[in-house]
Amino acid sequence: MQQNEKLHPAIPDLKVDLDKGKLTRRDFLRYATLLGMSAAAASQMAGLTWPQKAFAAKPVRGGVLKIAGQVHKITHPAQFSWVAPTQVARQVGEYLTFTDGKNITHPYLLENWEVSKDLKTWTLNLRQGVKWNNGDTFIADDVIFTFSQWMNKDVGSSMLGLVGEYLDVTGVEKIDQYSVKLNLKKPEIAVPEHLFHYPAIVLNHRAFEGDFIKSPVGTGPYTLETYLPGERAVVKRRTDYWKKGADGQPLPYMDGMEFIDMGTEMAPQIAALKAGEVDMIDLGDVAGVDLFQAVKDDPNIQIIPVTSASTRVLRMRVDLKPWDDNKVRSALKICQHHEKLLSLVYFNEGLQGQDFHVYQLHPEYCEKPIPKYDPQRAKQLLKEAGYPNGIDVNLAVGTWPDVVRYAEVLKQDAAPAGFRINIQTMPTSQYWEKWTEVDLGITPWMHRPIGTMVLNLAYITDADGKPVPWNETRWSDPEFSKLLTEANGLINVDERRKVFCKLEDIQQERGSIGIPYWRNAWYVMRKKVKNVNGVPSLYITFNDAWLVA
Repeated sequence: MQQNEKLHPAIPDLKVDLDKGKLTRRDFLRYATLLGMSAAAASQMAGLTWPQKAFAAKPVRGGVLKIAGQVHKITHPAQFSWVAPTQVARQVGEYLTFTDGKNITHPYLLENWEVSKDLKTWTLNLRQGVKWNNGDTFIADDVIFTFSQWMNKDVGSSMLGLVGEYLDVTGVEKIDQYSVKLNLKKPEIAVPEHLFHYPAIVLNHRAFEGDFIKSPVGTGPYTLETYLPGERAVVKRRTDYWKKGADGQPLPYMDGMEFIDMGTEMAPQIAALKAGEVDMIDLGDVAGVDLFQAVKDDPNIQIIPVTSASTRVLRMRVDLKPWDDNKVRSALKICQHHEKLLSLVYFNEGLQGQDFHVYQLHPEYCEKPIPKYDPQRAKQLLKEAGYPNGIDVNLAVGTWPDVVRYAEVLKQDAAPAGFRINIQTMPTSQYWEKWTEVDLGITPWMHRPIGTMVLNLAYITDADGKPVPWNETRWSDPEFSKLLTEANGLINVDERRKVFCKLEDIQQERGSIGIPYWRNAWYVMRKKVKNVNGVPSLYITFNDAWLVA
């Protein structure tokens, strides 16, 4: 550990838990780094050596990476609701932190951070010498402005639901040009991870006026050259990016990236990848099983697997009939045959879910049995709810292949219980326009590194009692919210897990969702693309990747 590195008072206790076997080394690293310790120092304390960056080959400069991926219409980054439109924006804009493929969160536009013993005061120390692509200097005013955008209810950002529970805009304090203090209303351990939520791109307070495409000013390694929604987007390498490569020159190694919108059908994209017309297919919002099956034996294509808490959520609007009745919700949930769904829908490329939004590899996960398929019990619940002759319901889905298959299997398996499901399939872009409004739907949810994060995003209300922007089911439970607030402020993993046992029970027994399976995820690209380190969220962060002929 560096001599000038401050040690949070909770870290020695984490080390004791590690030595007693109560905490894995990976989870020790996660929590120690969240508390402000560098990854290298935390690794040393855990008896590990933090790996130095080593290249199997000398980096090559030049070339343009061609990616098949949807090019959506976008304006305000804080309003992003899915991964695909962020893939272009993240080449131009950047985040205060970065969570890697091992779920370790590092400073990025921050140099480091410090946190008080009670987890209520966070000091963010900005990296100095960073320039925006218009020549402005990155300073504290940019960070404060960005937070103010997140907190503005008129913007409608999911960041408000994520951080608004513990932070008001009045709690964001400028210390000096390169330091910002966050004065929290409640303790929160996961602040650094929240800063890498994909709508959290940092904005230039002097240049941003609400439309990132009209004024694409960012600190990232590329500049935006072309953006045609539904067609293509092109980014070009900056020559003055703040981060250096292995050769001592500014990153990135590649001259640029081109995102080519080929629609939502996977077959033409697979053909283009095999033919070398594109180098990669963006799977950020796309089920990759069809692609995986089609190219896994192709000698020119590489598949980079990442463990991911990505899933498909069967979600029910509790403010609309019949889903305001928990008996109806419970009936539909137990019409899911979890093992069958994982097998038929996702070829067993994942884990079975348990109808709560906590993944088995989240550090605070509390082990629970897989819910059993029970159509007879579901039929009885419908009868008790006033539907002795069954019920007709509409199920809205986008055209993701596994989502459509999920809906078809559910329709078949729920029929014996009395559910007559009408599947309403629509283009994925249309689903995303109404995903929070349909009464019954199946929504893709991407990876989150810690259990509390997604629960805060999707299953609580704000200070005024209104559902947070991403609470698509409108579900709110006072006991659940109280326990979640408690979990947010707990450092001890055992104590967090005890709370999560209760949270999982509540969501399973009276919640608004079904989760039958968790999805394995992959980056799929041609072998000419080198030095790609995947992250579970499938973000395209290829600053130090390169291309070979």
